[in-house]
Amino acid sequence: MGKLTVKRVESLKKPGMHGDGGTLYLRIAPGGSKQWVQRLAIDGRRHDIGLGGWPLVSLSEARDIAFDNRRKARRGEDPLAERRRAKAPTFREAAEKTYDQHKARWRSEKVRRTWWQQMELHALPRLGDIRVDRIGRGDVLAVLTPLWTSKPEMGRKLRARIKAVLAWAQAHGHCDTNLAGEAIDGALPSMRGTGRNFRALPYHEVAAALGMVQASGASVAAKLCLRFTILTAARSGEVRGMTWAEVDPEAATWTVPADRMKAGKEHRVPLSGAALDVLAQASELRDRRSDLCFPSPRGGKPLSDMTLTKVLRDNGLADRATVHGFRSSFRDWCAETGKPREIAEAALAHTVGGVEGAYFRSDLFDRRRVLMDQWAAFLTGKGADVVALRR
Repeated sequence: MGKLTVKRVESLKKPGMHGDGGTLYLRIAPGGSKQWVQRLAIDGRRHDIGLGGWPLVSLSEARDIAFDNRRKARRGEDPLAERRRAKAPTFREAAEKTYDQHKARWRSEKVRRTWWQQMELHALPRLGDIRVDRIGRGDVLAVLTPLWTSKPEMGRKLRARIKAVLAWAQAHGHCDTNLAGEAIDGALPSMRGTGRNFRALPYHEVAAALGMVQASGASVAAKLCLRFTILTAARSGEVRGMTWAEVDPEAATWTVPADRMKAGKEHRVPLSGAALDVLAQASELRDRRSDLCFPSPRGGKPLSDMTLTKVLRDNGLADRATVHGFRSSFRDWCAETGKPREIAEAALAHTVGGVEGAYFRSDLFDRRRVLMDQWAAFLTGKGADVVALRR
């Protein structure tokens, strides 16, 4: 039998917690309002669970709810789970939370824009207004199945994004199962190859491709940017955003700041004579407003990623190579000519994982300089038709 009675509950005025015994309390606020509260240990942690206000919730009702919660806790269940689910957000709201949580680590504006655009185009029309705890396997499959075989790469990425949203919801107690994960593996048809490896020219064809591009009618900035990208084996985004402040011509070094690197760490690039020649020509394009090494002809802005792709397309190379694929050509050349793996990986600014990465401290800069000089010599040797670029 509890300590409180209906008459005592009615007569109590003093602010504070008034125990009924066990885990049930009547909390009286300074203003006089009365609220039922249960203090209950769940997974070893104390929680104050609001059970409703008096007199809307009577003393007997509060006792019944408190007793039911205690039974659930003894069985290892979470009495708060249903309450959290009742406040579950819609998929759109959860997607917005997930996007806000992760966008800071996405260094590219293009990645941030594409993430949300694909959600709006493919996922939100079907899932957006459904509470995350009410989304079923059929809902997720209805979004993914049309893309899974027709556009496998997009389907794979979209599944990862839906999975991330439901992982956020699951972590916050809004749903028990991530229905974009293993739960639907058996329901999705086998995915044909996604072509995740970038198209790349055989390394012995790269020099000729450079000559073809140099002789093309592309803008000087685009041709210089692509040539520099290939000579340094850098990512095109790093080159397109490159500024003169990052270049030390006397030391023949380009230092890419951490906020523009995929791994989030500053990266030094040794510049071969051929790369310095490109920068000497690029100096004629210098844009004082942006300080970019390879400014867009429109002025004040970096070249877009599609500008370099268009250069390849206009020269009949796009079916066989992507801009990023030239990094693969460089890596193949390193492997085929016996260059040490660790130097090649360091030149590509790849993060080495596992035990090897844990003990790896040097950036092998001096040895990378020799490597990049050899790569430049290979590209600008007898097989390359090299001409100076003019306006």
